[in-house]
Amino acid sequence: MDSPASGASDILFERLGAAGIVTLNRPKALNAVTHDMVRALAAALDDWANDPAITRIVLTAAGERAFSAGGDIRALYELGKAGRHDEALLFWREEYVLNTVIKRYRKPYVSLIDGIVMGGGVGISVHGSHRVAGDRFSFAMPEVGIGFFPDVGATWFLPRLPGELGTYYALTGERLAAADAVAAGIATHRVPTARLPELLDGLCGTVSVDALLAAFAAPNGDGPAHRLAIDRLFKGGKIEDILDRLDREAASGGADAAFAAATAATIRGKSPLSLKLALAQMRRGNAWTFEECMRAEFRIVSRVIHGHDFYEGVRAVIIDKDNAPRWRPATLAGVDDREVERHFADLGADELQLS
Repeated sequence: MDSPASGASDILFERLGAAGIVTLNRPKALNAVTHDMVRALAAALDDWANDPAITRIVLTAAGERAFSAGGDIRALYELGKAGRHDEALLFWREEYVLNTVIKRYRKPYVSLIDGIVMGGGVGISVHGSHRVAGDRFSFAMPEVGIGFFPDVGATWFLPRLPGELGTYYALTGERLAAADAVAAGIATHRVPTARLPELLDGLCGTVSVDALLAAFAAPNGDGPAHRLAIDRLFKGGKIEDILDRLDREAASGGADAAFAAATAATIRGKSPLSLKLALAQMRRGNAWTFEECMRAEFRIVSRVIHGHDFYEGVRAVIIDKDNAPRWRPATLAGVDDREVERHFADLGADELQLS
């Protein structure tokens, strides 16, 4: 076992043939990404970038349930509640730098995603050159449900999904299954779970990554259900207008009425401030560079951790599990547009630095 970085046993590194193999190794914690794991992965990628014997990176995960269910939200919650905001921000600062490193990586970066992938797990996989969805693949960005916002580069990749799919996933937190992952733009290939060990063996050889994945790829689905309705209903720059269209569709009795009613109810359960931040990200991110997106996310998180909804959302969903968050403001009407803009304001000397 070659371990070019620290990180104890929560993340493992191994050279196998031409591949640098990374294994997320916290299956009991659904492979949630810790600060130490971020640092270890960053160090390994730096080491392997300059190693001519390593021609591709392969990211895998232990356990059958989750590839990675996100960042270690409970730890960040506890830091914030204890007033240790600088420590929490250091995690996000280094995580966002890592996301950028992966986006810029010069060698093929192949993520074998066979399980739940959310939040921080998306951040260390979706920006790589190749994303392979196994049968158990299940993607979501559910942050607005815990008073947070879609981060780890979501400001970049969600607006670039076909049509209004990115807006839909950002505002609802709904899941995307393997059959539709490629059509939705989250995965680049779909490979049956039973063939993933054989694929991993092949990736350790010298056959080109593109040729190998093409040989293993299964047929893709047509894309998420209600795709045309999503494009029609999720356009525009105001949450209130989206909800109004959903309500009218629900009342129409048409083919998408039940979907619209359920979707509107889902959105109304999310943090009003988070919803407005997320929609602003979707509308602005499409015109920004990747680096501009990451800086914007660091600006937002630097304000969110001093607010109310993140701690209340984590309490309700993860700590107490009563699923009854008391958002502040409690309604969309109560969210001042100036407060949304404040979250995007320059941080001056505290800006995220991306070399």
